[in-house]
Amino acid sequence: MSSDPGRARTRLVLERAADRLLRASVLERALIAVASTLLALVVGAVVVALSGYDAIEFVASLLYGAFGTRSNVAFTLRQSTMLILAGVAVAIAFRAGVFNIGVQGQFVVGGFATAVTVLGLAPHLPAGVGGGVALLLLGTFAGVLGGGAYAALPGLMKAYADANEVITTIMLNFIASGVVFFVVDRFLRPEGAAAPNTERFPDYVDLPPLVFGSPSFSVLGLGVALVAVVVVAAVMARTRFGYDLVTSGHQAAAATYSGVDHRRTVVATMTFSGMVAGLTGALFVVMILGYYSDPNTYPTFGFDAIAVSLLAANNPLGVVPAGLLFGGLDAGQQYVGFTLDVPPELVDGVIGLVVLFVATPELFRMAAMRVGLGERER
Repeated sequence: MSSDPGRARTRLVLERAADRLLRASVLERALIAVASTLLALVVGAVVVALSGYDAIEFVASLLYGAFGTRSNVAFTLRQSTMLILAGVAVAIAFRAGVFNIGVQGQFVVGGFATAVTVLGLAPHLPAGVGGGVALLLLGTFAGVLGGGAYAALPGLMKAYADANEVITTIMLNFIASGVVFFVVDRFLRPEGAAAPNTERFPDYVDLPPLVFGSPSFSVLGLGVALVAVVVVAAVMARTRFGYDLVTSGHQAAAATYSGVDHRRTVVATMTFSGMVAGLTGALFVVMILGYYSDPNTYPTFGFDAIAVSLLAANNPLGVVPAGLLFGGLDAGQQYVGFTLDVPPELVDGVIGLVVLFVATPELFRMAAMRVGLGERER
């Protein structure tokens, strides 16, 4: 009996906190994320100091690695561009109630399709700006198709064989990396090459290094990512197709009653998600690499994008600030690893604290919406 008042007070506190988060505007949620980041850095600095290292130097290096110089900012934006696109790919599926854990594999296949298209068509198109633009467009289109087709496979297995998409997409990640590596190493590797790479793309097949002058980043690439975000957000929120995707994922019976083919919609969801993942791969090989190499050595953008999407509450527009945060953390983490004698495990722990502090309010908000917390207060 004595615990009942305590439980009631705890419930009341949770109700009020949930109601406050549910009512928070976009600006308020952004300010919460900024405050959470600063608090996490303070806590991380304390952990670093207790571990016997210079906490001020650590935090300063982390921030300098992300924003300290023009080249550092370019690297941050480069990583953010990839994470934004991959995060949108994850958000499409998650928002529609389908768990696409295979964005990394679709990213690999999309990039491979782009590389094969560019290298295969380059001898047949004129050199120069016109040919370069044509190859970029055709290569990107091939990457989008490749990623979408590869994502359609687990969609078909889920829709028509009731296969768990988490398991199938994870398995297809490894299959993509293994098969693509074999093809590159066996058939596309130039004679005498020391590593399993394809030939380099022609010099005119590249995005111009505008603003920052970086050979591996172009603001045009960031522009492509932002356009993709706007298009996906509009499709999901303003079209019948997007409405069907979300409804079918969360209320399959209601969707079927209204005339939506649930199985076909699951396949469409995975394909749409994979198309954006394929676009990520296309941009990666064109803007960053300029050729295709061993996919087993590629950054894990597809896996990191899961955290980006969850932090953004699976909202395509929210992926942009989440991707920028993760891109900055990635750049700062790599800089610290190169310049300070701090164990990488400690750096990973501090980065994890930042992610945890920033994600907790949003995860609590999502949980409150699911279980109905805060409704009584309203």
